[in-house]
Amino acid sequence: MPMDNAQQVPARLPGIRPQGGVPAIPNSLVFVGRSVATLWGNGKARVGLTILAFFFVVAIFAPLLAPHSPTASNFPPYLNPDSRNWFGTTGNGQDVFSQMVYGTRVSMLVGLGAGLLATVVALAIGLVAGFRPGIVDDVLSFTTNLALVLPGLPLMIVLATYLKSNSVWMILLVIGFTGWATGARVMRSQAATLRTRDFVLAATLSGEKLFRIVFREILPNMVSLAAASFFGAATAAVIAASSLEFLGLGNPNTVSWGSILYWAENDNALLTGQWILVLIPGLAIALLALSFIFINFGIDALSNPRLRER
Repeated sequence: MPMDNAQQVPARLPGIRPQGGVPAIPNSLVFVGRSVATLWGNGKARVGLTILAFFFVVAIFAPLLAPHSPTASNFPPYLNPDSRNWFGTTGNGQDVFSQMVYGTRVSMLVGLGAGLLATVVALAIGLVAGFRPGIVDDVLSFTTNLALVLPGLPLMIVLATYLKSNSVWMILLVIGFTGWATGARVMRSQAATLRTRDFVLAATLSGEKLFRIVFREILPNMVSLAAASFFGAATAAVIAASSLEFLGLGNPNTVSWGSILYWAENDNALLTGQWILVLIPGLAIALLALSFIFINFGIDALSNPRLRER
């Protein structure tokens, strides 16, 4: 007797291949693998990832890489670079190389933390504004446009001046809550476009809850855009944090690249010939910001196949 179709085709369980019962690779892992391959295949993104990985290694293994304590002042001031003090010493007799190594931790924390905070705020506001047309969209769009009109650095200076604390976390919060507007405007436009797509309308008509539609239908299609917004915000955060610390609005006792520039300015490093106190932290800030910019080229290739290199 011939078997019907339901008996001829074996049942397929989620995540299981029909041949031999070998577990299939989850779609999320396939997506991550392809994304990493696309990023690494882009020449500029590969350079950016290499530079960022170098700074991560320095930040993690700072106690092993630094030959001296960053706060120890037991060296003669204004020493030129030698075999013991590779980047010389500051006006207080501190080893500049050790300060640069430990300062990587603070600068990476502020840059990545403020970039993540700004991206989360931008994503939340952009999703709500794009998926809720009407009064909600009008209010959030007006708030976003108002934040875009206000100059960023002067606003951060005012907030940092009037806040009591001058810790690293204060700098992180100030930068994060003042750098979300550009990302929110882009997220809102993308969310408004996705809201009218057929798969979103089908999910809405099928009775899916708003929370599931936003996080299961719309948000996965904005991953590359959110990643690009994060690296853009992190680039701005690194420069803004160093600027605030250079102006003396951070904690001068915290060892960071911005505080090194602050003390170099106070000690008139350029007038005394200690140009390395300005060159080395400035070069590190530029390289870290450049790595984020280069990685953004690879993020663009993820969302636009025409930009992918052969």
